[in-house]
Amino acid sequence: MARLRHTDWPDRLWIVRHGQSAGNVARDAAELANTHLIDIDTRDADTPLSALGHRQAQALGEWFADLPHNRRPNVLLTSPFVRAQQTVHAVADALGIDRDEIGVDERLREKEFGILDRYTVAGIRATFPELAEQRALVGKFYFRPPGGESWCDVILRLRSVLEVLRRDHVGDRVLIVGHQVIVNCFRYLLECMDERQILDTDRQADVPNCSVTEYAIDRDTPDARFELRVANFALPLEEAGAPVTVEADVPVGPR
Repeated sequence: MARLRHTDWPDRLWIVRHGQSAGNVARDAAELANTHLIDIDTRDADTPLSALGHRQAQALGEWFADLPHNRRPNVLLTSPFVRAQQTVHAVADALGIDRDEIGVDERLREKEFGILDRYTVAGIRATFPELAEQRALVGKFYFRPPGGESWCDVILRLRSVLEVLRRDHVGDRVLIVGHQVIVNCFRYLLECMDERQILDTDRQADVPNCSVTEYAIDRDTPDARFELRVANFALPLEEAGAPVTVEADVPVGPR
């Protein structure tokens, strides 16, 4: 992994995927039944956490609260989507941070699936065979469904988020709550990956709900670098008694 050479970064950065959502549950049921559409009556932005997702978010908050005071997040940023906000609210409550202090940033929103939203894999193949063929040819990194985004589009908006971190949050301890593709695209940027590396990483391990990916810099070390400390760390949730859930990254439905 290449190491970022600049020191104008937060002291720590945690990137977390939201807890299990009602959309995750509905999509699992649709995939299991081999149906073409995901049965959910909310738009993606309004899809809330499931009951399990709320427990996972609470366990995540308890894990952060157990850290020494000078190691806890002091800046909270989140996707505007309901499931992400509910997750970060649980952390803020556990840390005694006023919810009004949470930064809500539309650049952290889920990847937009456009015309393919709410369709299962089987549904895409049956309803949009030409798009399924195009995605297979182009690859998931560059494929942009009509009305939606590619991974590159997401990466483009996240580049400006990193500039804000380096401008406004040097020395802070920042928690970002987003979505599976958001976690992976941040990793692409922060670990200086290329297309092959990030897609290999994506294939090797899905991002569990409420798992922690952490970057940090040790400013007392000569030639200090801002670098990865842990990726997709889900053990604290298991210790707290909340099961870890993993959803495969497919360009369908809410996540």
